[in-house]
Amino acid sequence: MKRQTYTPEIKERAVRMLIEAKDDYPSTWSAIKAIAPKIGCTPETLRSWHKKHIDKTIPANVQAQSQAERIKELERENKELKQANEIIRKAAAFFVQAKLDR
Repeated sequence: MKRQTYTPEIKERAVRMLIEAKDDYPSTWSAIKAIAPKIGCTPETLRSWHKKHIDKTIPANVQAQSQAERIKELERENKELKQANEIIRKAAAFFVQAKLDR
C-alpha cells in the first residue's frame, strides 16, 4: 500500500478550512470527519495537522501558564475542602459528645 504524501500548502489549506468551518458543526471532530474526505485524507490525519497547527500558534508558555493557573485553582479548592472537612469533623465530634452527655 502506497503512502500518500501531502504538500505543506495542502496541509495548511486543510487546517484553514477546518478552522473556518468548525463553527458550523456541533464539534471539532464532526467538522474533521466532514472535511477530511474533501481533502483526500483520513480524519485522523487532519486531526493531527490541526493539533500541530494549534501547538505552533499557541506558545508553550501560554499553555504552561494556563496549567499553572489550573494548579493554583485546584490548590485553592483543595484548601477550602480541607477546611470544610475539618468543620464537619468538629461538628460531628460535638454532636457525639452532646449525645453522650444526655
